[in-house]
Amino acid sequence: MTELPRPRPGIQQIAAYVGGQSKLQGQAEVLKLSSNENPLGPGPAALAAFRALVGGNAGASLHRYPSSDHAQLRAAIADLHGLDAARVICGVGSDEIIALLCHAYAGEGDEVLYSAHGFLMYRISALAAGATPVIAPETERRADVDALLAAVTPRTRLVFLANPNNPTGTFLPEAEVQRLADGLPPSVLLVLDGAYVEYINGFDGGLSMVEARENVVVTRTFSKIYGLGGLRVGWGYAPGHVIDALSRIRPPFNLSDMQQEIAIAALGDQAHVARSRDENAAARAWLTAALRGMGLAVDDSEGNFVLARFAGADAALAADAAARDAGIILRRMDSYGFPEALRITVGTMEDCQRLVSVLAGQGKGQAGAGRT
Repeated sequence: MTELPRPRPGIQQIAAYVGGQSKLQGQAEVLKLSSNENPLGPGPAALAAFRALVGGNAGASLHRYPSSDHAQLRAAIADLHGLDAARVICGVGSDEIIALLCHAYAGEGDEVLYSAHGFLMYRISALAAGATPVIAPETERRADVDALLAAVTPRTRLVFLANPNNPTGTFLPEAEVQRLADGLPPSVLLVLDGAYVEYINGFDGGLSMVEARENVVVTRTFSKIYGLGGLRVGWGYAPGHVIDALSRIRPPFNLSDMQQEIAIAALGDQAHVARSRDENAAARAWLTAALRGMGLAVDDSEGNFVLARFAGADAALAADAAARDAGIILRRMDSYGFPEALRITVGTMEDCQRLVSVLAGQGKGQAGAGRT
C-alpha cells in the first residue's frame, strides 16, 4: 500500500479551534453571547470608513496589491499609544502574531509555556511550530507567577500570559507581571496578550515593559472593544530584533487596504472605545451580581465576559440548554478544562437581563461551590 504524505509531529495533536456558535436550529433570531464580541459593534468612524470604501470607487483597485508595510496603520497605532512605529507589526488578528512568534522562536525540542487556562491558540500555535506546549498550574483561576517560573526549563523559548485572561477574566497586577519578567532568562520571550486590555481604563498592558526590556512582546486586537471581529486586524509591539525576525516570515500582503483603512478610522474614534468600556463595566457588574445572587460562582472579571461556574457539568449543560431554548448562545468551557462552567459575553444591559431571567427560571440547585 502506498504511504500517504504525513504532517510532521505535533500537527495531529491539535484539536482544531472552534469559534463560538452563531446560529441555532429553529431560531430565526438569536442572542449571541459566545464570542466576546462588542454588543455595540463598530464605532461610527469605522462604519463610515467601511461604507465609503464599499460605496466608493474601491473596486477599481481590486487588482492592486495592498500596502505591505502597513505604514499608515502602524503610524496611527504608534501615535495613539506614544510608541515607535518601527517596532509595531500588524497581522490578521493577534492570532497571527502569536503564530508568527511560535514559528520564529520555537521548534522541535523547544517548549512554549502558559498558564493552565490560557487561550487555546497558545497550544495550537506551539504544536503547529513543532514545539511542546507546557502548562503551569493556576491559583484560583489566576495565573501564578511562581508556578510559571518553576516550569521554566533550558528548553523554554516563549511564555504567554493573557492579561486579563480568557476565559476566566482574571487579572494579574502589574507588579506581578514585572516579577514574572524579572524572573525569566533573557533568552525567553514573554508575550503579553492584551486582547482585553482596553476594558481596563488607563492600563497600558505592558507597552512600557517593551520599551524597557529586550525580551517582552505585547499583542493587541481590533476584534474586541473596537467591535471589528469580522475585519481580522491585530498588532504587536516588540523590540527591534523581534520585529526583524517576525517581518522575515510575515506574509507580505496579509492585510487588505480595506482592513487597514477601517482600523485606522477606528483608532481615531476613542469616544466609541470609552463608551464601550463604560457600558461593559456597568453591565458586567450587574450580571456578576445577578449570577452570584443565584448562587453561582463568578470571579471578578476585567474583560467583556464572565465565567459562571455551576454545581457540576450536568448543571452547566442544563443551563446551556435552557439558554439555547430561549434563543441565547453561551460558550461551553469543556475545552478549557471547565466542564462545569459557561462563559458569558457581556451584552447590553437588556441582553444581560434577558439571560438572567432565563437562568433564574431554569430551576434551583444549579449553584457552584462557593462564591469567589
